Amino acid sequence: MTSITYDSIQIGDELPALQLAPVNRTTLALFAGASGDHNPIHIDTDFARKAGMPDVFAQGMLGMAWLGRLLTQWAPQSQLRRFDVRFQGITHLGHAVRCTGRVVEKLEHNGERCVRVEVLSANQYGQARIAGEALVALR
Repeated sequence: MTSITYDSIQIGDELPALQLAPVNRTTLALFAGASGDHNPIHIDTDFARKAGMPDVFAQGMLGMAWLGRLLTQWAPQSQLRRFDVRFQGITHLGHAVRCTGRVVEKLEHNGERCVRVEVLSANQYGQARIAGEALVALR
């Protein structure tokens, strides 16, 4: 993580992208164990198919965690003031997710100099999976 400052950041600056390996069953099982989210639609193929899905798929919060990793590789977690997302599509097995972010505003918030960052995760086909924004305090 490089040391960034409010004065060194410009509107339009992009965060270093985070490219992830294709989603597999092991990743889903490990996240289920770590998060306590054992919803069978994410880990049981038969259950997912009975629910009308072609197979299991990634937990939404796993996708949000990846966007959180994008942000905290750019700035320390202690500087994150807000992080909001909208789930826009399902991340299926085999999707290779790429997380990106871009500074869209510089502002003062509660006496701190901050930047607003738009974040996006998309699969290898360019389809948005999760979009959102974060407020990050910078020195």
